[in-house]
Amino acid sequence: MVIMEIRDAVERLRADSGTSMIFGEPHQTSDGSTIITVSRLHRRWRGDPIPVPVGVFSIHEGEPSWSPAVDHTRAALMGEFIGLAAAVIATLAVLRRPPWPDVTIRKG
Repeated sequence: MVIMEIRDAVERLRADSGTSMIFGEPHQTSDGSTIITVSRLHRRWRGDPIPVPVGVFSIHEGEPSWSPAVDHTRAALMGEFIGLAAAVIATLAVLRRPPWPDVTIRKG
């Protein structure tokens, strides 16, 4: 009975979301939980769109919960780019105006 309600809800979500969201088939686990995967279509510059994981709906003892998919590689790459940008800006600031005092001698 619960599986049929979940399937109906997933079908409604599929109809409402258009073609950009992909909802997987509900799966039952050994502890009685129901798992539904969610992906979205990512448009690449060339070629066909590819599915990218968004997260997982899990229903355990009638309580739904959402667990987002986190791409740690993407977060680490963003950190590296921020560090690189900070190093470039600091280098340009030092080259533009060195931190040591100006020691030119003026004849006057």
